[in-house]
Amino acid sequence: MMNEKLKNKDLCKIRTITSFLTLSKDKSTWEEKIKEASLFGGDLSKEFTSNGYAVQSIRIVTNAFGEYLDTSSLETAIQDIQMLSDLLQSDSMPDIRIRFAIGEAKTSNEIQMLPTLIQKFGDLCNVCVNVGVDELGVPDASKTLECAKVVKEIGEITPNGEGNFNFTINYNCKPLIPYFPASYHNSSDDDCFALGLESPDLLVEALKSLTEESNHNTKWQNSYEIMSSSLQYHINDILKIVNNFNHDFKRKFAGIDTSAAPSKNCSSMVDVYKLLGVPYFGASGTIEASALLTKVFKSQKGCDLIGFSGLMLAVVEDEGLAQATKNNEFEIRSLLTYSSVCGIGLDTVPIEGNTSVEKIADICRDTGTMAFRLNKPLTVRLFPVPDLKVGDITNFQSDDLCNSAVLLVP
Repeated sequence: MMNEKLKNKDLCKIRTITSFLTLSKDKSTWEEKIKEASLFGGDLSKEFTSNGYAVQSIRIVTNAFGEYLDTSSLETAIQDIQMLSDLLQSDSMPDIRIRFAIGEAKTSNEIQMLPTLIQKFGDLCNVCVNVGVDELGVPDASKTLECAKVVKEIGEITPNGEGNFNFTINYNCKPLIPYFPASYHNSSDDDCFALGLESPDLLVEALKSLTEESNHNTKWQNSYEIMSSSLQYHINDILKIVNNFNHDFKRKFAGIDTSAAPSKNCSSMVDVYKLLGVPYFGASGTIEASALLTKVFKSQKGCDLIGFSGLMLAVVEDEGLAQATKNNEFEIRSLLTYSSVCGIGLDTVPIEGNTSVEKIADICRDTGTMAFRLNKPLTVRLFPVPDLKVGDITNFQSDDLCNSAVLLVP
């Protein structure tokens, strides 16, 4: 019998309702498609709220932006994104905030546009690049280097390098990730929607509900069962709401990304590790705990598990991880090691502002090699912070970001 406290819907939030849609070169069709997705997301959000679940964001992800924006020049691309921006803020749109991702950049020309587009449009211009591998499993070095140059330039032209919050380099990532900015949609696929969760509070409460157990294996079996069953309880409830929700603009339901997706406004994943008996994140035992947590997220049933559906370790979105950098408890290579049994790669990691493009590319290829060799989705989202050296503390201004110590790319 589940502890009644773990049924508290405040413990498991809907991080995002994400709609995936295809836009075309015919700009006259944009307003209707975006409005329909916005209305659907807003109304589903109200339905979740009326059933006790908080919804944090409504998001829209498009197909690759080169398929619908005029990318013949940087100027024309800017004009088209400005049109999207005006459309999203127009009176014809529902009165809700919509986060927007313009899909993936595919060509060298499009990749080179990204620093300026992100500088000008910020959170409207969430974007990713998907990098492949050759027959030897070696990541595409040229494309990786192009992306590393983007990371470096964004760090130089946006305040505190924060623009890199909106850019991700993807390795072995499938479409329909509901979280930004790794999201992208293939125009060959149907329009659809997906959900992403935020559940660290639930994991913490689940582990706190356990009685002390001296046998390590028994403790971990109990920990796995209580976390998995608690998360499954809420997923079952969420699925019931989704399946019973009728709407004129409801599209195919693609599934749920079961990742815990920590933020500044919930428990830290570090608290989960400590409750599992790991002294601090980065101590011996961290890999074992990471593998157990990943199994929890992968164990959920009832719908397709999409996106990462694994352990997210976003350094400057998690107060505990940010503090751990200040305590010098882990390094960037530790994050790569933990990614071997979980995900998400190197996510929101502040690095020295003078880190060379070549060194950024090197660690990106390390991440890509792991992603394809281990057949898992891994991403890179690095923040070269101007004028800061290893150990310096960031001074991010975004409400989404925690301040942490700068890490070294060895």
